[in-house]
Amino acid sequence: MTSLNLQSIVRLDLKRPPVAVGFFDTPPAGMARIDRPAPAGCGYWKLASEGLSFYTTADDHQNCPVGALTHGVTLAPARAEELQSLVGTMIELQYLRSDEIAAIPHRDQPMQVAAYAPLVEASFAPDVVIFRGNVRQIMLLSEAARAAGAFEGGTAMGRPACAMLPHALSAASSVASVGCIGNRVYTELGDDELYLAVPAQALDSTLDALETILTANAELERFHQQREAALA
Repeated sequence: MTSLNLQSIVRLDLKRPPVAVGFFDTPPAGMARIDRPAPAGCGYWKLASEGLSFYTTADDHQNCPVGALTHGVTLAPARAEELQSLVGTMIELQYLRSDEIAAIPHRDQPMQVAAYAPLVEASFAPDVVIFRGNVRQIMLLSEAARAAGAFEGGTAMGRPACAMLPHALSAASSVASVGCIGNRVYTELGDDELYLAVPAQALDSTLDALETILTANAELERFHQQREAALA
């Protein structure tokens, strides 16, 4: 990652650093396994954004049946029953339609190992990077991704938040996510925060474009403020 890349991240002034996520057959060298499973896979995003670097196995993703589905985790029989029960409850609450289940993005390959780290500290090559920020910050990042040709027009995902990872990977394009209520509980995502998932192949070009986007927005903001004052 170039110094320009790093400077653009600093200028964005995120409260939490972007998180690198990588999927592997075996653990990255020198990396320790998480000491205990989180309640949900997205909880690992929070831990990495707090400065921890670690890997997880499929067993560490059994606590969240929906997250296991999106990550390609083979569920234990009891957890598979839990998934069916949870989906049934969601349908009963009219939170989810039965025909939506098959359309939820998910990894096709069975998950073996997933590694997490703050982006600038990652010792592994990530598959996708998760940016967490307020609406303005994600606006700027999405504009940079679009300028880099790595953002699908009009793409913003909702429930489940973890589905943005396989979607970004399969589409090879960045995707915004407004999260879901489970994610907001497990990650303490603020009411004014959302995500942008950037696939690794689009990361450098997006961050290069971000420097230009930040400068352009600062200039345009002054222009519009002056215009508003003049027309008031």
